[in-house]
Amino acid sequence: MGYRELYESWKSDPEGFWMEAAQAVEWSRPPSRALDDSRAPLYGWYADGECNVCHNALDRHVAAGHGDRKAIIYDSPITGAKSTLTYAETLDRVSRLAGALAAQGVGKGDRVVIYMPMIPEALVAMLACARLGATHSVVFGGFAAPELAVRIDDAQPKALIASSCGIEPGRVIAYKPMVDQAIEMCRHKPEFCVIFQREQVEASLVEGRDHEWHAFQEGAEPAPCTPVGGMDPLYILYTSGTTGQPKGVVRPSGGYMVALAWTMRAIYDVEPGDVFWTASDVGWVVGHSYICYAPLLHGATTIVFEGKPVGTPDAGTFWRVIAEYGVKSFFTAPTAFRAIKREDSDAEFLRKYDLSSLRLLFLAGERADPDTIEWAQRHLKVPVIDHWWQTETGWAIAANPAGIELMPIKLGSPTVAMPGYDVQILGEDGKPLPPNTLGAVAIKLPLPPGTLPTLWNAEERFRKAYLTTFPGYYETGDAGIIDDDGYIAIMARTDDVINVAGHRLSTGAMEEVLASHPDVAECAVIGIADPLKGQLPMGFLCLNRGCERDHDEIVRECVKLVRERIGPVAAFKDACVVDRLPKTRSGKILRGVMVKIADGQDWKAPGTIDDPAILDEISQSIAGARGGRKA
Repeated sequence: MGYRELYESWKSDPEGFWMEAAQAVEWSRPPSRALDDSRAPLYGWYADGECNVCHNALDRHVAAGHGDRKAIIYDSPITGAKSTLTYAETLDRVSRLAGALAAQGVGKGDRVVIYMPMIPEALVAMLACARLGATHSVVFGGFAAPELAVRIDDAQPKALIASSCGIEPGRVIAYKPMVDQAIEMCRHKPEFCVIFQREQVEASLVEGRDHEWHAFQEGAEPAPCTPVGGMDPLYILYTSGTTGQPKGVVRPSGGYMVALAWTMRAIYDVEPGDVFWTASDVGWVVGHSYICYAPLLHGATTIVFEGKPVGTPDAGTFWRVIAEYGVKSFFTAPTAFRAIKREDSDAEFLRKYDLSSLRLLFLAGERADPDTIEWAQRHLKVPVIDHWWQTETGWAIAANPAGIELMPIKLGSPTVAMPGYDVQILGEDGKPLPPNTLGAVAIKLPLPPGTLPTLWNAEERFRKAYLTTFPGYYETGDAGIIDDDGYIAIMARTDDVINVAGHRLSTGAMEEVLASHPDVAECAVIGIADPLKGQLPMGFLCLNRGCERDHDEIVRECVKLVRERIGPVAAFKDACVVDRLPKTRSGKILRGVMVKIADGQDWKAPGTIDDPAILDEISQSIAGARGGRKA
């Protein structure tokens, strides 16, 4: 069956399609039906089924005689550490940590925040929570204490699991001081913390609250799997939002298992036992889905890589990992390949390695520019596949289903909608637009299994953010087109979220931080095009009247402030002081026009602008800021 036939089979009988897909995983109580539409437009999947994600990721493979199969390969070019865990060894570690957590009272429905770098223990912690039916919330290790604090307050975890440090090229980032600071800031206090001590930094422990990872597990009885309902949350993952109001995407257990298991073969063309590598971070949705859960659900081998595409030690590190472990299918962000191309444009490092195991390269997380795709195709000599999805969906909305039918690649397009997604381009009136017409990308409800059913403790916000603009549809927040062949192209975001090296970050959150500076009266942040990272944030600061301080000093303080409040992940380095911001007469800042000016695109002053002359002033400010940076 080819793609078109498969898609039509879903469309003609979605209930039958997803009930058949559900047979790929084991249920402690099989669901009687797939879709629960009793609360439409809030939909659920496999609501009356019972399951456990950890059982499906580990126990069933061991029970089937695959305990000696490699589950997790750890490779850290930064520290030089390498290790491998089989499925049986991973199960042992996960069940013992789960037992220790259970002995401290963690159980079904509790939340646990995880704040760890790219080490195997991060996956062990996630799976241990899943084993107990506890809901984990992984916070990216690059986030500073205030970002961690608001997530703790929102999730209200019983426990927090962290590492003593994360390691970046040339520097060690101590995590424990940020954990302590975050807990001090929180209204909600976790009952206890578990700290994995790394040799690079030994963290000081708070007596009575903190437990060392290994000592915590001494004498613990391995915990069995706790069955949970198909709609019970596996995890909460906070997506872009202001620092004061985090937006927690809820991931339901049953549908997520079914969807991920389906994608491993259908999209990524991976078989059990194959080595599948996603070069991302567990703190992001890609890491949740395709470093931790999907490969293990499918019985494949996953790689936990603690390094960078360049500089650890060189631009050949990706090729070394692929060759050393026999990677079949590889998934990363376009920015990683731009960095490699910038360092090694002729791919000399690539020719040092045997990459015969590699069959497919997948890119996602940001728009994949044609030049990068063509460079990768030319040197790797394998299909380079762009695909598009969101934190909210948990798996690909549009992709090239290589395991079903490798469709012709069109540069600039993530190919076609996957079964479960009825993607349409809508005009402002909410009506579908003809092919090749730019409009809002929306998905007809219901969304497929594995996607978000709501936001954590914020159902009304979920409705307002995703379901209100186009009744009967999920609003993606993206603008794009669908061509005559059904190929989708995502052109731009329609909100204020920018994409920095595959990390979706809110300019609104950065503006909130900048506005807290005592000398800043008003501000705006936009995303400007960057050849390496896709986008970089740039700030515009209007100072309080009468402020006579040195502008460069204020800018340095603002840059430092964003780094402290949001973290280095924001890559916030550029800001300029301006007399005023361009606005409409109703007071809306014209960020879209500012972006065009910064990116050197054609622009014109809209008729709604309060004072057209201000745009020339903004243009000069941008040029001055960039000139100062180059100097």
